[in-house]
Amino acid sequence: MPTTPDLSTLAPAYDRSAITTGIVHIGVGGFHRAHQAMYIDRLMREGLGSGAPDSTGSDDPDSTGSDDPDSTGSGAPDSTGSGAPSTCLDWGICGVGLLPGDARMRDALASQDHTYTLTLKHSDGHHESTVIGSIHDYLFAPDDPQAVLRLMAEPATRIVSLTVTEGGYNIDDATGAFRTESDGARHDAARPHEPTTAFGYIVEALRRRREAGTIPFTVMSCDNLPGNGAVARTAVVGQARLADPELAAWIDEHVSFPNCMVDRITPVTTPRDIDELRRELGIVDAWPVVCEPFAQWVLEDDFPAGRPPYERVGVQMVDDVVPYELMKLRLLNASHQGLAHWGRLLGMTYGHEAAADADISTWVRAYLEREALPRLLPVPGIDLTEYVDTLFERFTNAAIADTLERLAFFGPSGMPKFVVPTVRDNLTVGGSIRLGAAMCAAWSLGVLGTDENGERIPRVDDLRPLAERQEAGDETAFISNTEIFGDLAGNERFRTTYLEELAALRSQGSRSRMRALVTEG
Repeated sequence: MPTTPDLSTLAPAYDRSAITTGIVHIGVGGFHRAHQAMYIDRLMREGLGSGAPDSTGSDDPDSTGSDDPDSTGSGAPDSTGSGAPSTCLDWGICGVGLLPGDARMRDALASQDHTYTLTLKHSDGHHESTVIGSIHDYLFAPDDPQAVLRLMAEPATRIVSLTVTEGGYNIDDATGAFRTESDGARHDAARPHEPTTAFGYIVEALRRRREAGTIPFTVMSCDNLPGNGAVARTAVVGQARLADPELAAWIDEHVSFPNCMVDRITPVTTPRDIDELRRELGIVDAWPVVCEPFAQWVLEDDFPAGRPPYERVGVQMVDDVVPYELMKLRLLNASHQGLAHWGRLLGMTYGHEAAADADISTWVRAYLEREALPRLLPVPGIDLTEYVDTLFERFTNAAIADTLERLAFFGPSGMPKFVVPTVRDNLTVGGSIRLGAAMCAAWSLGVLGTDENGERIPRVDDLRPLAERQEAGDETAFISNTEIFGDLAGNERFRTTYLEELAALRSQGSRSRMRALVTEG
């Protein structure tokens, strides 16, 4: 456990020695530890019931419960038939790392009994720290792949969750198909009992559960992408189909892949964060997590093998995530891209700097109001105008110190999901696309690696060769990347608007162009 003179007010009071694995999570990073692991820790602290069905029974998901959420594993005391309520200690998380770099997380967590400190940084400078205890074990798959598979095949494991980033799903953004020719996919198809990828592990574990007559676990993507459950299904079924089409069909029929929307700004932990924790609280933590106070999780309620009572700690359990998902992706995440691409051109470092800049914030609001908001579905229980106001309250929280470098890093994977779909929708209905096209143009100039002050922009993405071709005279080179823009380079209206904004940015500079765009309305 992280060391401090007195952890009594921060450490979990529940008996961590009694925790057993109910959730296997692949890809333990800062976001998982600030989000899902935090929610499970809250449940354990409150001692709420687990509500697990009899997961040792048949492979028919419909045989384990009824339509009553309190009798299907949603969190009611004793849905197992024992007659006594239980705590959520049977929903402990075992983290799994697959990549060489994950050995660092293994070592950091092992050194402190898999606990860590979560610090919420409020905009007024107040810090709120808690020691999280819901992760009770961590397996580094290269050390012992079979140990991971055995755990995933155990009946007690009822959920396998994922945060492997958008690019980790091995999906072609242009076609939506699983990339069957990737090295990992081919390896796991040829040697399915010795997997190396997340989806190879999931497929093999599900095969073992089918053979044992064990109900399949639910696969729950917690990554920030549209239809994350559907994407996870495509990846898992696609991987299975390469080696065993019959197994793939069984997975597609019997395994649940709920969609969800996740939200909490969680910057990369820095040495300053570690030093600050030690200085303020006397806590020595190898890898703490810092994040904003705000957290949201909207989750489809589709867990045949049971689930924790998430709703009792603030998770919104719904039938349809899509409206919430589109709201978050096209408002919050698109705003982040706007802050990143304009802010980096102006030589800024942090998200709060860009959000506090009058020209950038006015431009982002104009983009949201004119192009993004009109294309959204109504969101039950949410006023979208108020939601936008809340976004800017969050963005200007200087205590978070989220870098534009981090936000811009998600450009290649994020722009096709956060901004390009809005452009497409507006093209379809004849709506405005100018601000979206201008954001794309600003991105292309930032990718060149030099801001408007002549200073180096750190960590530009791998689209730089396309941006350089654009600068050399091939003006549509950047937007011809079909993985990001699809066929938009061939759309006359988009191409013309993009080239106009590119020329205007070069001649006017980003600040003057942002002002003109807002005024032109």
